[in-house]
Amino acid sequence: MPIVAQSTETTDWVSRFADEVIEESERRAPGKPVVVASGLSPSGPIHLGNLREVMTPHLVADEIRRRGHQVRHLISWDDYDRYRKVPAGVPGVDETWAEHIGKPLTSVPAPKGSPYPNWAEHFKAAMVESLAELGVEFDGISQTEQYTSGVYREQILHAMRHRADIDAILAQYRTKKAPAKKQQQKPVDEAELEAAEGSGAAAEDDGSSGSAGYFPYKPYCGNCEKDLTTVTSYDDDSTELTYSCTSCGFSETVRLNEFNRGKLVWKVDWPMRWAYEGVIFEPSGVDHSSPGSSFQVGGQIVGIFGGKQPIGPMYAFVGISGMAKMSSSKGGVPTPADALKIMEPQLLRWLYARRRPNQSFKVAFDQEIQRLYDEWDRLEAKVADGSVLPADAAAHSRAVRTASGELPRTPRPLPYRTLASVADITAGHEDQALRILSDLDPANPLTSLDEARPRYDKAEAWINTHVPADQRTIVRDEPDTELLKSLDEQARESLRLLLDGLADNWSLDGLTHLVYGVPKIQAGFSPDATPKELPAEIKTAQRTFFALLYQLLVSRDTGPRLPTLLLAVGQERVRTLLGE
Repeated sequence: MPIVAQSTETTDWVSRFADEVIEESERRAPGKPVVVASGLSPSGPIHLGNLREVMTPHLVADEIRRRGHQVRHLISWDDYDRYRKVPAGVPGVDETWAEHIGKPLTSVPAPKGSPYPNWAEHFKAAMVESLAELGVEFDGISQTEQYTSGVYREQILHAMRHRADIDAILAQYRTKKAPAKKQQQKPVDEAELEAAEGSGAAAEDDGSSGSAGYFPYKPYCGNCEKDLTTVTSYDDDSTELTYSCTSCGFSETVRLNEFNRGKLVWKVDWPMRWAYEGVIFEPSGVDHSSPGSSFQVGGQIVGIFGGKQPIGPMYAFVGISGMAKMSSSKGGVPTPADALKIMEPQLLRWLYARRRPNQSFKVAFDQEIQRLYDEWDRLEAKVADGSVLPADAAAHSRAVRTASGELPRTPRPLPYRTLASVADITAGHEDQALRILSDLDPANPLTSLDEARPRYDKAEAWINTHVPADQRTIVRDEPDTELLKSLDEQARESLRLLLDGLADNWSLDGLTHLVYGVPKIQAGFSPDATPKELPAEIKTAQRTFFALLYQLLVSRDTGPRLPTLLLAVGQERVRTLLGE
């Protein structure tokens, strides 16, 4: 039975695009499946900026499916693009890969040790795995297979026949210089991931004009496989094409009506595919919205192939916080797989769903991830009690389920920051982690860590890979006798009050009430007094008390939340370290 969009979901950007796309599809191709598209070039690690190229049409396609329509989400793997450069920091790759620059990505060897047959398949595989975890359904199209099997032969011959028309369109923009980009150095922590390098759009190539005229087609050399070739002649009637290679000097004459080792240049290739596939919706990055860019020019060239330009919203860059702390060896460019190691798919989907495509946002790898999870958990609570706003409800729905059903979720989603603290303190000891987590809510104890998974595993991975060693928590083995001896009477009394209340308050809520209450009692107030009822000095006293506990327990002024830390250390050891 078709899933009909609920009225609460009509206020978000996804629903608005779905309305527009369905209407346009019925106008252009009534009765046929709606076609949305993405393009990714597996030229290296496909990063979180590139993921927006997929998530934007995925979310729209999924909304269309929910309404009972048939829809195809095409992902064109631009694996027949030229290999442009050797990416930095890729394991198993060295400077010798530079000799392959100019070859199709599917003709470049995979990194050493890879189980995949070539460069393109190696980097496609990681993305395919991540998309499966994110619940993204798609039809993958290898452009290597399309070109080398002759699927586009008629389109290529048509482009060559109309090369003068294509050249005239492109000539309108060749003299227009795009405004110079400001070269502003950003801290690595605040890097923006541009999608250009991860899509076919990386190549803003429009072909070349030589003494023989303009040609929108570029052969790969029959000797060295590189695209450093120049077409020197072409006959429309016989389709005989002669080219020479500036890299190795090889030259040959072929018949284009039976030759499959080459491709249309990018600014012609992209609109050709729009027409061939009947694409109704395909977003593009901000780099394609300037005059002369591939999306803008493609809007005119697509008519030569008898097609129309898709609805194509511009999407903004994706920022990264905490990238400098990443232990990833991928040259510091985080991928969806990196993000999914430390966050559940629902949270990552939500980040892309809650912001309009033209709004930038950040994916957090630093302490900010804890705040994001807190925000997510508050949203879940509002959804549960019915107090959520319509647009927020829509973003939540798109994060937790697709038209095919609900994504797997953590049975007991305990606070991420608590799980991270427990993973930090227990350093991989699962029995200790279970003991602490069971004490969080004694009335409803956790019986197995599996109840807290996969969220617990994500938090543990974050602690192990993104928190610097000097910020990890190491509980003291022995009491700090020197510090204990130096304490004044007020500090000693604060410790006595805490120790006296431990047994009766041994739960997360109980210990929270206790540690905040000790300074209140010392100042003559009730431990239940609210901040409004207390003088400002109480906050200062609380900070002083907390710092003392951290020093006695972990030899630092700060650390994990004290109630969590106390539970982790255990009553007996707490009493020892606090000098009882």
